[in-house]
Parts: sequence; structure tokens; C-alpha cells
Amino acid sequence: MPGTSLSDSTTVISAKPVVLPAPGRGEDLQVRVSAPATGGDLPVVVFSHGFGWSMNGYAPLADHWAAQGFVVVQPTHLDSRTLGLPPEDPRTPRIWRFRIEDLTRVLDGLDVLEASVPGLTGRLDRDRVAVAGHSWGAQTSSMLLGARVLDSDGVPGEDMSDPRVKAGVLLAMAGLGDDLTPFAVEHLPFMRPSFDTMTTPALIVAGDHDDSALTTRGPDWFTDPYTYSPGKKSLLTLFGAEHSLGGIPGYEVAETTDESPARVALLQRLTTAYLRSALYPGDTSWKAAAVALEEDPEPLGKLQSK
Repeated sequence: MPGTSLSDSTTVISAKPVVLPAPGRGEDLQVRVSAPATGGDLPVVVFSHGFGWSMNGYAPLADHWAAQGFVVVQPTHLDSRTLGLPPEDPRTPRIWRFRIEDLTRVLDGLDVLEASVPGLTGRLDRDRVAVAGHSWGAQTSSMLLGARVLDSDGVPGEDMSDPRVKAGVLLAMAGLGDDLTPFAVEHLPFMRPSFDTMTTPALIVAGDHDDSALTTRGPDWFTDPYTYSPGKKSLLTLFGAEHSLGGIPGYEVAETTDESPARVALLQRLTTAYLRSALYPGDTSWKAAAVALEEDPEPLGKLQSK
């Protein structure tokens, strides 16, 4: 893929719903698969949506990545508004676990997905796989990168990391659980992450105006996944960005409180460059994008890496 001249004018094919059997989940897993119409050895990005969304969301990212040569797989998690699970559903307390299992199920089912999309057979590069997610989806994705959930005694839970995943992009991801609001403590006990073992390379994106009702801390809470994780990590802090980071869940959606096409365009460029360089050692896209941001006289954000 490095050196290819794909652009947003590249024809993208998209198929939905592609259904993966999911015994024990209550209903089968529906996913959307988007890919460039041409090309082979295509890297894969599995994307986990934020609370309430579905495989139909996040077009500004999914469509862009597909046009840039990635196969983008978007599962619909059980919390999706399209499924309408009532709060009293017995699965509700475990939805955070089902979400992680959804991503693993996608990786296990790549053969099925490939065969279900016309023209896609034989075109996936299974050695170049990344995960990405926004908000709750970022926490979901982080578990495949090595993050863990602490129990009430602070003991790390099960290791759900996946060696097939080579990189991650974590967008507006919650920080440590030390400063949760009483509501979050009561209703979201899984929001006690430990990043100590999140060793897989990742780009973390935080908005410096992202004030969350789930924590007593300010927007710096969203930088915790960078601060407290080992290994190769980069942090993109977007100036003026709130939780939707300019509008990544979709064009003109109600929950975008900080609509900024320029911010979304920057995210499209930087996440694409990051994924390319993370999956293809020797690719210089990320280095070039970082330099361009640093030299921008009116930058929309700042980058740091370790």
C-alpha cells in the first residue's frame, strides 16, 4: 500500500449487513464492510462505535480509510440504538464484555466477511490488522491492545489482548477510574481501566475542550491512555475539540457540539498516516504528517510521542 495514489475519489464498495453467527450473544453479529473497489493485500481496520451508534455511523472516518486502501469492518454492538435493548435486559451489565468479544469475533470471521462481500475474496492482508474506536468504542478497542479492567479491589481482570492486532487508534477514550462521578461508579463499573499492559502501538486522540460528565477531572482525563501506557504511543491533542472531535460520528449529527470540517479533515489525514506507518515499517507517512502539523502556522492540534 505505501506509495499507492489512492484518494477520496477512489471507488469504495460497502456491504451491510454481513452477519457472523454469535452463539450466546442473543443475536448474531451484524457488521458493515467497506473497501476500495480495486487493489490487493489490503490492511484491515476493525472499528468500534461509541455508545448507541451502529455499523452505519462514523462515515467521515470509515469512508475515508476505505478510500485510502483499508478494509474497514464496523460491528454493531448490543448497546446500539438500532437494537433497542431495554436496560433490564440480562445482557446489559455485560455489554462491555460482549463488545470486546464482537471485535474478536470479527477477527475470527475474516474469511466469512471476505467471502460475503462481492469482489473482496483474496484481497485481505491478515498480517496487517489494526483496531480503532471512539469513546466507549475506544475502551473496547484498547482491550485488544492490552488494557485491562480493574475490579473493585484494584486487581486487573482478564487479559483480552489479541496478537493479531498490530496497532490502534483510540479517539476520545476515557481515562483512569480514580476520579469517576458517583453516577459512573454506580452504573459503569467497567470504567476502571489499567493501561499498564497496553503495550501495542497506538495513537491516542484527545480534545482539550472535552469535559466529561463521567469524571470530576477536566479534559486532561482523556490523555491518561497515553500517559499511563508503555510502549510506542503518540498523543494528538486537538485544540478546541469536544467529545465528537469536530464531527467524526457522522455529518450533521445532533451530538456534534463542536462541528469543524477542518478538524475532521486533519483527523482523517493523521489517522490514515498513522495506520499506514504503524502497519508498514519504513512507511514515512506519519513522519511527514507530524512535520506538517508542527510547521503549520495555525495548527489545529499538537502531537507528542514516546
